[in-house]
Amino acid sequence: MDPDRMDELARDPRFIPGIYNYCDQWCERCTFTGRCMNYALAREEESGESSSQDAENEAFWNKLHETFDATIGRLEEVAEEMDIDLDDEGFDEDLREQEEIRETAHSQPFSRTAMRYIDVVEQWLQSHEGLIGDEPDSSSRGDLHGRGTGDDVAGIQDCLEVIRWYQHQIWVKLCRAATGAIRAATEDMEGMQEDADGSAKVAILGIERSIAAWATLLDHFPDHEDAIFAMGTLKRLLRQTEAAFPNARAFRRPGFDTGGGTD
Repeated sequence: MDPDRMDELARDPRFIPGIYNYCDQWCERCTFTGRCMNYALAREEESGESSSQDAENEAFWNKLHETFDATIGRLEEVAEEMDIDLDDEGFDEDLREQEEIRETAHSQPFSRTAMRYIDVVEQWLQSHEGLIGDEPDSSSRGDLHGRGTGDDVAGIQDCLEVIRWYQHQIWVKLCRAATGAIRAATEDMEGMQEDADGSAKVAILGIERSIAAWATLLDHFPDHEDAIFAMGTLKRLLRQTEAAFPNARAFRRPGFDTGGGTD
């Protein structure tokens, strides 16, 4: 995608500026794909793919090269706007500072709880591998297909999809929020705390949706009491996140919270 085309799309009034900054990247479930420039860019790239493997590979590397050229140009512009000299010797010190911020963000209580949740989900999925499938061959699958309707099965599959989608993303969004909050407290960067609140809000939504998904699974499988550990971990994480980012829920995400539909 050449820079001129990107600029053209950026000026298109149908797109909501910045809507992709505070979403969960779940385009298949989003009601705003028609208003998102990132989605439009991805669809344009997909539509240009060739059926020939050689042609696809050539197009892939050409596209990557175009992206590199566009990114380098934009990087230099942003660095100049932020008064950063990428060739200056002090840039190494800046990198070290960023690494310290990253480590601090990862060490926050909510970050550690979110990482723990990732492990809890992974353990649960491994313990109940094959819960849903086209060919029920385990007792869990047999129980599900024997006791539930087609709608029940589809609903449980949706719950598992929600759990898997947010399993890692909650941690990613919280680390981004923590990084923004740390930089807001130590650097004079306008809007950084507000951006952190936006990321925290996306994480909160993922936590709440995951809790609802776990509750639905537990309704269908009351003998799977280990699901309660996942819900308990999420409830603790929700309290930690709301305490660390008290203004997160009030953050207005472009598009999602400013009218035009729901997320």
